[in-house]
Amino acid sequence: MTNLDLEVCRAGAWWKAFSLSSILLDCYKPGMATRLTIGFLGAGKMATALARGFINADLVRAKQIIASDVSGPAREAFGYETKARAVTSNREAAEFADVLILAVKPDQVDSVLSGIRDNFTEKHLLISIAAGVPLAKLEGALSTGARVVRVMPNTPALVGQSASGFALGKSALREDAELVMKLFSAVGIAFMLKESLLDAVTGLSGSGPAYVYLIIEALSDGGVAAGLPRDVATRLAAQTLLGSARMVLETGQHPGALKDMVTSPGGTTIEGLHELEKGKLRGTIMNAVKAATERSRRLGQG
Repeated sequence: MTNLDLEVCRAGAWWKAFSLSSILLDCYKPGMATRLTIGFLGAGKMATALARGFINADLVRAKQIIASDVSGPAREAFGYETKARAVTSNREAAEFADVLILAVKPDQVDSVLSGIRDNFTEKHLLISIAAGVPLAKLEGALSTGARVVRVMPNTPALVGQSASGFALGKSALREDAELVMKLFSAVGIAFMLKESLLDAVTGLSGSGPAYVYLIIEALSDGGVAAGLPRDVATRLAAQTLLGSARMVLETGQHPGALKDMVTSPGGTTIEGLHELEKGKLRGTIMNAVKAATERSRRLGQG
């Protein structure tokens, strides 16, 4: 699709009040590059999950992926799970791949990027999943005009059910946004946002799995207290959250409306909800998201 085609498409779509990400999905369909190559700087569990998801979605083949990591066990696990090549050198990964996914801990970002700075060219796109590291820092560590996208995924990417938010750097292209949307939609759902909102993504979906695990554990404990075997209680609790989440996503109904469908007058559910309200469950979870968001902001400023 040419730039003119894109502008025509956008002109025809403006009245729908779509966000840029919606326009990209609905109109801008340049297709995946025939020889897209992806290099993971870091071969940990998240990198492995993403690579496996990209391969399973037929976006790339294993031979189009490389990962670099100083850890032998990490390289072995990555190669075993993905059948892709894993090496020790970040520079080798940068020379092989056009798209580089920075998948290291935040305190390793400076050393990794300084090591590939001389190998980072105009052909490269850097996608960072390093938590809390702002775009300005990523761009400053590379050459002027470097194309950078910052992504905040979450751990359910390990089972292909991630919830991600991403923000574009100042030199990133529309094609880059389309590519990131395709890649991270292959392992869940993804939304393009302003960078200032990524801390909220961290507080909600980044930290959110831990909140949900705590709720599953509490439900299981309640089931055990009521007489259920532990294994049955835990599976019932987990399946209940899974099924409820799918109803929200697939019906598009407000969670409050779905809650009301379960709540009969004078029944068991309203009795349980009353106890949750007395315990301020909703307010406590809201406070948890806000606290995690603020912590993410402070970490990004440090």
